[in-house]
Amino acid sequence: MAKISLVFGTLLILLGIYGFVSTGSMHKTALIPAWFGAPIALCGFVALAKPALRMHVMHAAVTIGLLGFIGSVVMVGKAVPKLIGGQPLERPVATGMQAIMLVLTGIYVALCVRSFITARRARRAEAEAGAGV
Repeated sequence: MAKISLVFGTLLILLGIYGFVSTGSMHKTALIPAWFGAPIALCGFVALAKPALRMHVMHAAVTIGLLGFIGSVVMVGKAVPKLIGGQPLERPVATGMQAIMLVLTGIYVALCVRSFITARRARRAEAEAGAGV
């Protein structure tokens, strides 16, 4: 999961930079995906560099990803009624970026949860095998 964190963190950072540049570098809120991506990538880096901390930093990373996902759901959710009603969006670039962030963080959180479940099952199976059960 550490390498996946680096990939998703980097994608979020690039999304934030793209949004900032595409809005004329005037809207600092366009960097929000980067503000989530940087700590996720940092957690991935720490997990690779310090295996003893892997479990803790990966839980921190998925928590950051989950917060980003929830925030994206809220923001995209506000735009959906306008889209359904055929009304123009006030900030179409921002809405598009929020939708991309929603997808990226959603996939990231799902991959993390799947990895945590797999790791827990492996630890349980190892413990049962060691106990002779």
